[in-house]
Amino acid sequence: MANFISLERLLFTGRESTFRVAKNAGQSMDYDNFIKEVARWYHAFSLHSGHRFALYFNDSATFAAALLGAWHAGKCVYLPSDTLPATLQKLQESTDGFAGDVPAALSPIAAANESVSNWQVLDLNSVMLVVFTSGSSGEPCAIPKKLSQLVSEVAALEACFGKQSAGATVLATVSHQHIYGLLFRILWPLSAGRIFDTERLVYPEDIAAAISNASPEATILVASPAHLKRLPEQLDWLAQSLRAIFSSGGPLPAEALPACRNLLGSAPFEIYGSSETGGIAWRQRQQDHQTVWRTLPGIAIRVENETLFLRSPHLSNNDWQASNDRVTLTPNGFELLGRSDRIIKIEEKRISLSAMEQALLATELLDDVRLITLPGPRLSLGLIACPNEAGWCLIDKQGKKALNQALRHALADSSEASALPRRFRYTWALPSNTQSKTTHAALLALFDPRRPEARLIERSKDAALLEIDVNAGSPFFDGHFTTAPILPGVAQVEWALCLARELFELPAAFLRMEVLKFQQVIRPRSQIQLELKTLSKDSETMLTFKFVSAAGTHASGRIVLGNPA
Repeated sequence: MANFISLERLLFTGRESTFRVAKNAGQSMDYDNFIKEVARWYHAFSLHSGHRFALYFNDSATFAAALLGAWHAGKCVYLPSDTLPATLQKLQESTDGFAGDVPAALSPIAAANESVSNWQVLDLNSVMLVVFTSGSSGEPCAIPKKLSQLVSEVAALEACFGKQSAGATVLATVSHQHIYGLLFRILWPLSAGRIFDTERLVYPEDIAAAISNASPEATILVASPAHLKRLPEQLDWLAQSLRAIFSSGGPLPAEALPACRNLLGSAPFEIYGSSETGGIAWRQRQQDHQTVWRTLPGIAIRVENETLFLRSPHLSNNDWQASNDRVTLTPNGFELLGRSDRIIKIEEKRISLSAMEQALLATELLDDVRLITLPGPRLSLGLIACPNEAGWCLIDKQGKKALNQALRHALADSSEASALPRRFRYTWALPSNTQSKTTHAALLALFDPRRPEARLIERSKDAALLEIDVNAGSPFFDGHFTTAPILPGVAQVEWALCLARELFELPAAFLRMEVLKFQQVIRPRSQIQLELKTLSKDSETMLTFKFVSAAGTHASGRIVLGNPA
């Protein structure tokens, strides 16, 4: 068993040159090669006078080497969750440079061919990382982290879960660009001496393949609730090699637990915390009634007026900090009652969005639901829901308005008429980013009149079929044309790319368009189907789309995407 080395002394202490650090597709990276990569990044960052650098890498081993190289060069690393233009533009205002898989126009730092013979112990009091909230209630906020905070989190994880995870290879569905993924799939394995897989498991089918490829070696799975809700059935015969499963980034629905227990052999260790607070508590629900959370080592809690207060070495100081969660204490820990920041006022009436969502789920017409406040002169609510089979059946038989009315009726006894949802959107899944977080901005985007209202009919790893009711009120029809409106070709391409990005993980950069054909016009109130297929080859991903209806093919084409060059 490898010895545990605290992060600040990781390179100073070192490991055997042949010690396995990471692997990908059966190829391993030993400590000797890893440390050479760290040295190359150390020299690259040392050549720059700036202090703040944003890192974004697809490969976890390269990311880990660049991160340690930057830290040992005295730099503070900013951790963006994506490379979208808006994200990069904001980072340009707050950082001195970039490294990794970002556009060449940003002049990213490249590793230099140098070596290092003597590594120093890092300063625990230095701010070495800036992470960002998910923006669940607005714009993401930057959160600075001292190295001591990260060291304490890693030590707590090892103290609590080290025995279950000893000697196992770390597989992950979550990105290292978020604090959960960074801790569980990079920093903790590096300190504990566990191998981590450098590739993120994007699709549920990838989980089965990764566990199979790792066999007979033991594995642990670091996952999000979104992936654990959609486990492939072929996992059951592989579960014996899984030592532990971790889930964080959002609540794990109780209905996902039976599949986890049956297919993975055990309930996940659920981690409760946030980017701001770090890890707070954990639980493992081997039976559905086990709802109590236990605090992680070093965490002190108290409750005032149902609000959870905590004191933690993962925070920037030793003061008591109020959370946004309501809890009740139990003999062995605490139970969560909901978020206090989801209480709003509409016409001077206090409304609990969480309570309303629970009432909506009780209709047994929905798999998931979220209520948000909509911008406008008067505060109003928008409802985004994922209907279940009964919900979609109601829409098919009586129309969308029938489901709208059924949901409003379910709230009528407990909510004032002024607090009932005014606008509705139905989709196959709540939008989520690479950290499996559903942000306020992503939910609000579903009400953009330019976005088509689509229903998912079929889906596989690389293909999907959707049904679209073409809304006559779409702004794309404005001025195109007054007497006989038709949907412009540019709107059709935008719809295809927009929906494809919601269904598949696609490269950020648009490279070119190929074999584009417009054969029949699409008119308002049409019902059409959209066929999507993806194919990755070398560094490019081809997205093929086709709009069809009973009248035949309306349009087709191929969009070529790639990572920024």
